[in-house]
Amino acid sequence: MAILELSGVSYIYGKGTPFEKKAITNIDASFEEGATTGIIGHTGSGKSTLVQMLNGLLVPTEGKVLFKGRDVHESKKGLRELRFKVGLVFQYPEYQLFEETVERDVAYGPKNMGLPADEIGRRVREAVRYTGLDEDSLQESPFELSGGQKRRVAIAGVMAMQPEVLVLDEPAAGLDPAGRESILGRLNAWRKETGGTVIIVSHSMEDIARHCDEILVLDHGNVWRHGTPPEIFAHSDQLSQFGLEPPQVTRICSLVGEKGVELPPDIYTPEYAARILLSVWKGGDPEC
Repeated sequence: MAILELSGVSYIYGKGTPFEKKAITNIDASFEEGATTGIIGHTGSGKSTLVQMLNGLLVPTEGKVLFKGRDVHESKKGLRELRFKVGLVFQYPEYQLFEETVERDVAYGPKNMGLPADEIGRRVREAVRYTGLDEDSLQESPFELSGGQKRRVAIAGVMAMQPEVLVLDEPAAGLDPAGRESILGRLNAWRKETGGTVIIVSHSMEDIARHCDEILVLDHGNVWRHGTPPEIFAHSDQLSQFGLEPPQVTRICSLVGEKGVELPPDIYTPEYAARILLSVWKGGDPEC
């Protein structure tokens, strides 16, 4: 069941001015409840514009954004409530930290919701646990933490509002491989524990391949394809033409195929590649 839908959505920057530019064109797309969806596309394909419409920050020039079947711009009161239900984490959110302590920064959203102090405290502790921060850090200044820890504080601040959908623009950007895997793994754990929905924008095809159930591919403001990772990465040559390098394992298996070894085109994780290559070596069924 779709929790968020885009119906005939277009967005034009500077409409009616000499600087008019269409960023999104007549997009129809849906995001399944409880799933993790990755959004990929070349620079300027409309990714950031699209995610800012998902929680009402941008109003479509044409079309509708629906949350549980209702137009998010139906009323001002509904729009305010939506922003608690669809949490948006911008790229490099650590630059938006401003409070004196980690606890106060994470509590900022729940306070704006008008919640009682005990509920705010409970949500802060829970959000900190989801992101892997130590509770001892709650009284520290967020500005004294490492870059990766600051990122966790910023994400915890959105999680503390207990959104039904968590939208993140490049959540692992600038982190080392271990940091990337930790952040994305924590998001996956949050989704499984809460039943929430996760939408991730990323330039890393490896991250998208490992952590997403579905992938939405944008090209010049249009939806090129929307499908599962095997369905998307089976078209690795076309992705490369868009400036989207498929996962390294996909490229390696493609080179192996060019040497005469018959392999399926949709290999996108090392685990899947190992299973396929082992079956080829043994001459058996890859499903075994």
